Amino acid sequence: MVKTHILKVAMLCATLALVSFSTSKSFAGTDTTDAKKEVKPLAPELTKSCITGDLGVNVVSAYFSRGILQENQSFIIEPYADLYFKLYEGDGFLNSATLNLGVWDSAHEEHTGAIGTGSSTSAWYESDVTSGISLTFAKIFTFTPSYYAYLSPNDAFATFQGINLNLAVDDSQWLGAFALHPHFTTLFELSNKAGLGSTKGVYYEVGVAPALPTFAGLTVSFPLTVGFGSHGFYAGDGFGYFSAGANASYALSFIPSCLGSWALNGSATYYYLHDNVATADLGRHNDFVFSGGFGLTF
Repeated sequence: MVKTHILKVAMLCATLALVSFSTSKSFAGTDTTDAKKEVKPLAPELTKSCITGDLGVNVVSAYFSRGILQENQSFIIEPYADLYFKLYEGDGFLNSATLNLGVWDSAHEEHTGAIGTGSSTSAWYESDVTSGISLTFAKIFTFTPSYYAYLSPNDAFATFQGINLNLAVDDSQWLGAFALHPHFTTLFELSNKAGLGSTKGVYYEVGVAPALPTFAGLTVSFPLTVGFGSHGFYAGDGFGYFSAGANASYALSFIPSCLGSWALNGSATYYYLHDNVATADLGRHNDFVFSGGFGLTF
């Protein structure tokens, strides 16, 4: 009797095992291991990075800052890097909000204004640090308030601090290929000077940058800029300078896109300098600047 009972239990267990095996094969898609194999990649819009940036370097024939000559002798190199963190993106009146962090430097073979020419930083004339937030409204207007700090590693000038307000307008939806891309800038001096004179001044800038349609990877734009000052920014002059130039950028399409977008850059700019601004350029009212370099966006 006991043996018969044991035999029945064994047969029941075998039957349950067969049912279990059959069921697991019938619903294989619910198995943890198989489910992992069926996971689909995220859509491109979900995997797009919220952190972008750019970096590059330019060699220039002269360094002008808001029309004021800083150096025009020997070798001048100007590297830069920026990071952009997307904070918000939507379809309402406010379209996007982006945190911007940037550094920009200017190194001079001439050791411009260096104190202690034998130091390791004597050629490092300027190092700028900026931070701000760009807000885009109605897909047309981008307003960017920023904090600026200009440092001089070779002690050529005291550290400058200021608040910069910039408004850029995307007029391409109205003018198409003839868009001017105007911008309006105001810089408030908070600590030390970015301009001339001895009092804390205010700088104003108006500019446009029409461009030709990109052809075979080549983009050409023609920036025009006018700079003004008040409260002693240009030491009493209201009008500071006017500049007109041509900028060219050629995309290096042979570089794999996974390494970012690379381009060669070149520009030529004419400056007309008003009275007080011209004094920093040995009294010259007319000058030219040429530059070349490369850049990467990612």
